[in-house]
Amino acid sequence: MLRLIQIECLKLRRRKFVWLMLLSALLMPFFALLYFKYVKETGGDPLQFYRWSAFGYTLFFILPVVLGTLCTMLMYEENQHDMLKQLWIVPISKMGYFFSKFFVVLIYSICFMLITAVASVMFSVLPGYVAFEWESVLYLLKKCLEIGVITSFAMLPILAIAASQKGYILPVSLTLVYAFLGFILMTVNMYIHPLPSMAVIVMRNGDIPGHVFAQSINIPFAFLCICVWGIVAVLLANIALGRRK
Repeated sequence: MLRLIQIECLKLRRRKFVWLMLLSALLMPFFALLYFKYVKETGGDPLQFYRWSAFGYTLFFILPVVLGTLCTMLMYEENQHDMLKQLWIVPISKMGYFFSKFFVVLIYSICFMLITAVASVMFSVLPGYVAFEWESVLYLLKKCLEIGVITSFAMLPILAIAASQKGYILPVSLTLVYAFLGFILMTVNMYIHPLPSMAVIVMRNGDIPGHVFAQSINIPFAFLCICVWGIVAVLLANIALGRRK
């Protein structure tokens, strides 16, 4: 497994678009900088800034779309050129192959959110919008790590779809639908889609300003939702990869 993960990481080093996608981690911290410079003041509260830079659109749209695109890229080349037939001859475990891709997504997701956290601190402290406090910085890092880890699990269905398709149009299209559907369901039912459930877990203490939940917080239901979708995704991927002989 470790060898497979290392190989996947080495393959990604040659793909410039993978590195360019990391730049989108700077998008919301930069917009938060502009927002609090020209529109509104933070009042010295770092959570007001972090809400825009890390706990808003990054959480619901940017990170899921980036990870969905990464899932597609991880699977596309081997599916397109029927390289899986050669891999099965080696032999390589189908689930080992799938989870090696997932761990790359997990690592990438954590790195993405760490970049977001660092950018959020720099863009808020250096212009003087908020004072540097270790407590708030550690809180931001903790939440960003939670988002990075849990969102990667929430994207398992997209990785499974990418594993079952030779093209990239359907997985990327479903990634967009998946992200927007998750945002819409936040106001309907937060426990039937992994992304709203992920948001429930991250915001479980109600300490992030500006976020109002349509239902009461139920952490077990949120974890159950993510687990059920994840298990179904793994089974789908196992079936899809099993057909590539």
